[in-house]
Amino acid sequence: MSARELHRWRLIDTGLRPAAQNMAINRAMLEAHQEGAIAHTLRFLQFEPCALLGFHQNVDQELRLDYCQAQGITVQRRITGGGAIYFDPSQIGWELYLDKQLLGTADMAAIAARVCEAAAEGMRRLGVDAVFRPRNDIEVDGRKISGTGGAFDGDSILYQGTLLVDFDIERMLQVLRIPAEKLSDKAIASARDRVVNLKELLGRVPSVDEVKRALAAAFAEAFDVSFEEAPTLSPAEQAKYEEALAEIDTDEWVFQANRPVEETPTLEGIHRCSGGLMRAHVAVDTFKRRIKQVWLTGDFFVNPKRMVPDLEAALRDTPIGELGANVEGFFRDYPVEMLMLKPEDFHAVIADALKSLAPAGTTANAGGHG
Repeated sequence: MSARELHRWRLIDTGLRPAAQNMAINRAMLEAHQEGAIAHTLRFLQFEPCALLGFHQNVDQELRLDYCQAQGITVQRRITGGGAIYFDPSQIGWELYLDKQLLGTADMAAIAARVCEAAAEGMRRLGVDAVFRPRNDIEVDGRKISGTGGAFDGDSILYQGTLLVDFDIERMLQVLRIPAEKLSDKAIASARDRVVNLKELLGRVPSVDEVKRALAAAFAEAFDVSFEEAPTLSPAEQAKYEEALAEIDTDEWVFQANRPVEETPTLEGIHRCSGGLMRAHVAVDTFKRRIKQVWLTGDFFVNPKRMVPDLEAALRDTPIGELGANVEGFFRDYPVEMLMLKPEDFHAVIADALKSLAPAGTTANAGGHG
């Protein structure tokens, strides 16, 4: 294989699709890349109106399901972490399927910086002063124009982002489960001050092709590659796509982080950290001072995703006073990659839920550090 062939990546545009199809393509392409069945790839995509949850999030906590259903907005779950977001055709999605060896690191913060710097350059080519802001946003004058995130499958990386071209901020606020007072005219104006789109910045709506050309050129320059366009998914991807769609286009997939009413615990905790917003629901045997069960949700990124249910299982029947030590012991023996998260953050969110069990000033009964 020539040096030029080594630096040729694939470019595929899968067009405007329902959310379930886009999520199934995500999984199919990531699995195919991990198996070596496809080249490094840049994908462009668009969504029919939908509300997307991060992999670890709970539908009822994050979305106004009744509003989504009334408005014909599909609810789906991503294969990656992160927060709940509203999508429609006015946003353009981009994704890179690469491997760690190519990027020279497995550190997601470093990967985010390199990819997002390239994406920001693509936006600058459209005439806006876009810059990367850790952990995973791209901004113009302090206002968010693109959110990003990633996932691993073995040595393969999926890193994805969306660019706001012409965005309905009020509809997004209606979709997300936020307090009613935040839907006031003043709150909506404040939200608009934190988010911006290309239409507002440029005074026009650039064409989809113009945006894609700018982003592709920036990625090509940043990674010293050329792109070869592919008209369709490869046969390997198509087979994996059909299998993934059968699982993802179901209520079982979408609502997998929800808990039956009878299991809903009375103790809830919340913890904001550099790695995201974390929530803990904790069932406690108050007489024995033991944790019966923990459920962890939020907009964080971890690999493998299996880590979260494994931690939940490891903490069953934990004495409250041993929580910190048990969390520390779990992570000491469990290989995991986390984006700006620490084991202490998982302890902190559970301890926040447990603090109501102890009198003021004795929250140390939750155990350990954090």
